[in-house]
Amino acid sequence: MSKAYIVGAFMTAFGKRPDISFKALTAEAYEGVLADAGLPDGAEIASTWFGNCGLQAVGQGSVRGQICLSPLVASGRFPVSVPVINVENACATGSTAFHGALTDIISGRAHVSLALGVEKLFNPNPSPQSLAGFMAGADMLDPERWQGYYREVGEALGHPFVLGSDRSPFMDTYAMQALWHMGAHGTTERQIAAVAAKSHNNGALNPKAQYRFPMTIEEVLADRAVTTPFTRAMCSPIGDGAAAVLVASESFVGALSGSQRMRSIAIRSSVLRTGTYRPPEALGVVAKAAAAALAEAGLTPDDIDVAEVHDATAFSEISKAEAIGFCPEGAGGPLAESGATGLNGRIPLNPSGGLVSKGHPVGATGLAMLSEIVEQLRGEAGARQVASARIGLVENGGGVLGFDEAVSALSILERVR
Repeated sequence: MSKAYIVGAFMTAFGKRPDISFKALTAEAYEGVLADAGLPDGAEIASTWFGNCGLQAVGQGSVRGQICLSPLVASGRFPVSVPVINVENACATGSTAFHGALTDIISGRAHVSLALGVEKLFNPNPSPQSLAGFMAGADMLDPERWQGYYREVGEALGHPFVLGSDRSPFMDTYAMQALWHMGAHGTTERQIAAVAAKSHNNGALNPKAQYRFPMTIEEVLADRAVTTPFTRAMCSPIGDGAAAVLVASESFVGALSGSQRMRSIAIRSSVLRTGTYRPPEALGVVAKAAAAALAEAGLTPDDIDVAEVHDATAFSEISKAEAIGFCPEGAGGPLAESGATGLNGRIPLNPSGGLVSKGHPVGATGLAMLSEIVEQLRGEAGARQVASARIGLVENGGGVLGFDEAVSALSILERVR
């Protein structure tokens, strides 16, 4: 793969922000990523990949990026006529936008490409329809297929699969995956709670996290029940936010000032894979994507110093640790309980606080995960800094096809200067 670098990365504060518009969030992320890259304006940007899932709910189903960027064009802050490619790939939207921007760089079509994701999920006046948009991440042309799949698993486990009206349907699918894993490998609720407590403690150190309070394992277990085996503290919240990454070619980076070059982070690999319906015990798409990304980078799981993984629930961190190869299959629970995934552990996972604490505004999530790893590799993560981090991994999933994500995105970054 031709050499490409992240020269700028930024995320807004995540949280319930009802008074800020999509356009304002877009501008905040755009100005933030320019400032982080040390660029006075966006004149060098040759393409933009704009990620969003929810604008359709407010009537902006098409040309989302063009509309959200239009005030910046009008003010002269964003270059006129730059192509804007709109991306929707469920929870993997941000990483998919990044993959597109990277493709423009390594193909030689651009020297600088912008990936920007924005989302507003919080509704101050919720209705029964408020959660309906999340269903788009599953097969709504044939909903019986995936719901029947989960019902069969539930019958085998003696735990009926029922979609709740007071939560995202994905909490129910993740719960069934967790129950299967608990039955197959002996994973416990306490081990899932250990993941959540670790992530909330990390989030308390992140000034941009939606939830900024520490929690003990006991407090996680005692929180309000959502769906067995999850409590509220184990689940990612509803919130708003934006994030952006600037990807640049080696020649562009070579022309930057010394300090800008020193903060540039190399992209070792970026892989997208599509999931499929499979038996619960079969190899999943995350494992396949991880193997491909590690092979592309010429690395093994032991080479990774820090990782952000897609923990829409705390259980997801357990399953992703196994799939990526940070531990054997079935050993993710003991890995978390041992402290190995903490900031000072063998393989720190989700130092940002993860989705359960940092937040999960869907279209921005993957780019925020990349931003966290960039900060870690630069040594700029403050109180949550992982010591001597040189190689970082981001795993971002989206949608559902049975026990698989519909999309799995894996990226590996490296500090080379």
